[in-house]
Amino acid sequence: QETFARARGWVKELQRQASPSIVIALAGNKADLASKRMVEYEEAQAYADDNSLLFMETSAKTAMNVNDLFLAIAKKLPKTEPQSTSGAGGRGRGVDLSEQSPQGRGQCCTN
Repeated sequence: QETFARARGWVKELQRQASPSIVIALAGNKADLASKRMVEYEEAQAYADDNSLLFMETSAKTAMNVNDLFLAIAKKLPKTEPQSTSGAGGRGRGVDLSEQSPQGRGQCCTN
């Protein structure tokens, strides 16, 4: 229960400070230790539903639902268009690392 309470605090902080389009996933880990369960599935799922979170029970030990959770996160990420490399006035907003330095320069350090 203590870990679940801390997770709720982190979710609250993310919702307060992050972008409204943030994707938050709640992983109920150690699903392979069912006999030591501290939080019922229904309680965690209800919390996730109330806060628009993705929720899956996972097990890092057996890898249960680990990939599925990451795939679910990826599917929820907002689709964005590739940004143009030329901004206003045709000036580039990025750095083209393939450009060669101008000839005749760069000899300041040779004697």
